Amino acid sequence: MHVMRRLKSFASGRTSVPESGGDAGKKRAKVEQEQAAALSQYTLKGSVQATDVAHALERKMASVRVEPAIATDSANVFSTEIRSNEQLPKEMCEMRLQDDRANCLTQEKGMSCHGAEAGHVIVTTISGANGQPKQTVSYMAERVVGTGSFGVVFQAKCLETGETVAIKKVLQDKRYKNRELQIMHMLDHPNVMTLKHCFYSNTEKDELYLNLVLEYIPETVYRVSKHYSRANQRMPLIYVKLYTYQICRALAYIHNGHGISHRDIKPQNLLVNPHTHQLKLCDFGSAKMLVNGEQNIAYICSRYYRAPELIFGAVHYTTAIDIWSLGCVMAELLLGQPLFPGESSVDQLVEIIKILGTPTREEIKCMNPSYTEHKFPQIKAHPWHKIFSKRTPPEAVDLISRLLQYSPNLRCTALEACVHPFFDELRNPATRLPGGRPLPPLFNFKPSELKGATPELLQRLIPEHIRRQNGMLVV
Repeated sequence: MHVMRRLKSFASGRTSVPESGGDAGKKRAKVEQEQAAALSQYTLKGSVQATDVAHALERKMASVRVEPAIATDSANVFSTEIRSNEQLPKEMCEMRLQDDRANCLTQEKGMSCHGAEAGHVIVTTISGANGQPKQTVSYMAERVVGTGSFGVVFQAKCLETGETVAIKKVLQDKRYKNRELQIMHMLDHPNVMTLKHCFYSNTEKDELYLNLVLEYIPETVYRVSKHYSRANQRMPLIYVKLYTYQICRALAYIHNGHGISHRDIKPQNLLVNPHTHQLKLCDFGSAKMLVNGEQNIAYICSRYYRAPELIFGAVHYTTAIDIWSLGCVMAELLLGQPLFPGESSVDQLVEIIKILGTPTREEIKCMNPSYTEHKFPQIKAHPWHKIFSKRTPPEAVDLISRLLQYSPNLRCTALEACVHPFFDELRNPATRLPGGRPLPPLFNFKPSELKGATPELLQRLIPEHIRRQNGMLVV
């Protein structure tokens, strides 16, 4: 949609940011109408970068078009019917979470279809761990739980062990190695989805598929958030803290330990065990190890969570794009709806400007030094405390303001976010989940996760009771 058309709708009274009260809402509407008058002259020109993304942004200015699936909100790939936060789905009571991981080895035997039909048995051979003999493993497909441009995800049961798993089946381009598989082999963290093993299969059309066998976790942050929104309730603050903190840990691990940017952080890609509330980051189909000086595609990340430097066509970005997405997710958990609900890539920038104000020349240069258009109307930033309910803790608002900065280098890192006062409750040994259950493990840090951390940061990161418990000494 052209920005002019979008802003006419904006000026007519539509608001996208919830307010805490009626008077505040009226004031917000008045401010938006004043901003609309200025923004109605606004036209975003594409970046001078000769990339597919830049061309896509230019086309969006001229006509209405549907964005490719990679950049839109995809279906939940590990979904079940949402239950109350205290009621366990039946399959969760029977689920056994395991950390065992076999090496990806071989071709699937005797499979001539997509393998996602209920009752279809998949038989494959995998290599044994630590030099053990090869073993045959059989999976019975139970139901499709997600589809997308990547392929299909289905729930299956291992016939040898009875374990429920998720199998992500991805069509392969024989000319390229699968980046997702390479990355998944590198990762081993309590807040990252576990790859158990993998195998390849062929169809009757001689299409090659990669099958990633993953641990099965039935819920997502997206569905949990929707559950509260439909009930006209706010998500309990303890869950907002737990989920956001665990996302920070996952990002600290992939950013600091491996230089990997996920590039698609959103509620649908955050799996949650509804019993323990342990969170795991999934879907590394868009992830990439970023290398200094190497160009990357800018048209990436689901729209609502897309960092502004990507909208400006930057191709030399950093892992800070994930930090922006993290801020968007946290804000959504507090609001019960997306913070920046743009209807197109260009409109996404309009939604951001409505809250953060017009970026300065310096900020635009930080986002994309090659971007030369600076003819933006001067819109004042909307105060963060007016965006959220009065009941929202000031620490939460402060953290979001540190995550959602135009300049990527001014956003706090994932590890810095972990020590923010908003999460102090999680460091209190007396804190429990609703119902009295203990919190999931939050301080079992890996050395790579703490890479580059100062002694002062470590002192704040690891609670005293954990240091005493593990005999740790931070100097």
